[in-house]
Amino acid sequence: MKGLVVKSTGSSYIVRLDDGTNVECRIKGNFRIRGIRSTNPVAVGDYVEVQRDNVPCTKDKCQSTSWITEVCERRNYIIRRSTNLSKESHILAANIDQAALIVTVNHPVTSTTFIDRFLATCEAYRVKAILIFNKIDLLTDEEKAYMNELRTLYESIGYQTAELSAISLHPSELLPLLKGKTTLLSGNSGVGKSTLLNALFGREMTRTGKISDAHDKGMHTTTFSEMYFLEGKNERTKEEGSLSPFTFHPSSIIDTPGIKGFGTIDFEREEVSHYFPEIFRIGRACRFANCTHTNEPHCAVQEALEKGEIAISRYESYWSMLGDCDEAKYR
Repeated sequence: MKGLVVKSTGSSYIVRLDDGTNVECRIKGNFRIRGIRSTNPVAVGDYVEVQRDNVPCTKDKCQSTSWITEVCERRNYIIRRSTNLSKESHILAANIDQAALIVTVNHPVTSTTFIDRFLATCEAYRVKAILIFNKIDLLTDEEKAYMNELRTLYESIGYQTAELSAISLHPSELLPLLKGKTTLLSGNSGVGKSTLLNALFGREMTRTGKISDAHDKGMHTTTFSEMYFLEGKNERTKEEGSLSPFTFHPSSIIDTPGIKGFGTIDFEREEVSHYFPEIFRIGRACRFANCTHTNEPHCAVQEALEKGEIAISRYESYWSMLGDCDEAKYR
């Protein structure tokens, strides 16, 4: 049987089978995806093969166990460095059309470093990224001005942005961005992902939490990744040319637990600039083809930085990601 992983609880998975029913599955033994060092070999959004073992009935009960035996070829995926095992990755989601990062400039503050690392990872794995600025109803005039500066910066690079207040959100404000797509929803703890989901569905889908007064940080309310379907029936359709054996429709959102940091993994030092579109474009004019834009002479990126043609925050994020390429720091 084939199915779509719609929820991961860490020890088991909920799989929506080809016939539309959900079944709880586990994985056998040392199950790993070839070529990916991951703490979670199966992720929400994966298409999988499922095998059901019938256990003989006893006097008291009759049960069966379902197993995930194979993960089908992925169209794409998003990963970050695992917080527990620094040399391992953690897959956020697989087979997605776009990734929406929920950003707040206060209550709590989403750092530009976090934003840039998320965007660079999307670039690396060829996933469209959207920045959604939330909690605009809580911002002072000065904070609104800063938010507008950020929106102008990222839109000038080529990223789509939006702003909203999840508390007073009407679904029509956001549905056009989500319609017909599988969207990964991510962000720091406390940015309002759960409130946003509840507003979209018009009912409580996930619990919401309060912001810590002491640290202005979010409290974790979502503990596992889960896929939610926005409308209509979940029908199976064949798509010619699709890598996936089948696709569920209609629009869906993959909600993920809030994260504090976004460590990148498996990036080669000379490739990091490729994931910053403006740095990559300007870097073509550097004297040396393998220029790292750090201390080489006649570096076009350094010159553009001095002229204000590249944002300092973006260059600082680029510099920090170069440090991620040094495996020695994680030993």
